[in-house]
Amino acid sequence: MTIAAGNVLPPFRVECVSSEAMKAWAGFLRDPNPIHLDPRAVKSKGLGDRVINQGPANLAYVINMLQRAFPAAVIRTIDIRYVDNVFGGEAVEASGKVTEVIESAGEINVTCEVWLRAEARGAVISGTAMLSVPAGA
Repeated sequence: MTIAAGNVLPPFRVECVSSEAMKAWAGFLRDPNPIHLDPRAVKSKGLGDRVINQGPANLAYVINMLQRAFPAAVIRTIDIRYVDNVFGGEAVEASGKVTEVIESAGEINVTCEVWLRAEARGAVISGTAMLSVPAGA
């Protein structure tokens, strides 16, 4: 892929956010919050009736998209805003757009607008990422 401002990044899609995977993430993150494990806890807080995916898992979808788009790159910074929750069973898609490209000694610095969208509802994460890509990669 030629890196140029305006390029839309290939999407990373998750067809169905797994409630079972949320249990594993809860263990990895040492996050016992019941909103990730029990729909009754979600409902009692007025947040719906499905378990809510962990924020770091949602961010991982965005990072996966960036790594696929720029396999040789190093992610220098990522600044995101959590806009909404991702619920068990939802389809989500991470993508982005190149906003700036600066070439310097041996590398290309790329700034991208990034997002994660829930299929039925819209943005759940928005933000920016800056990457360094080796020249010629």
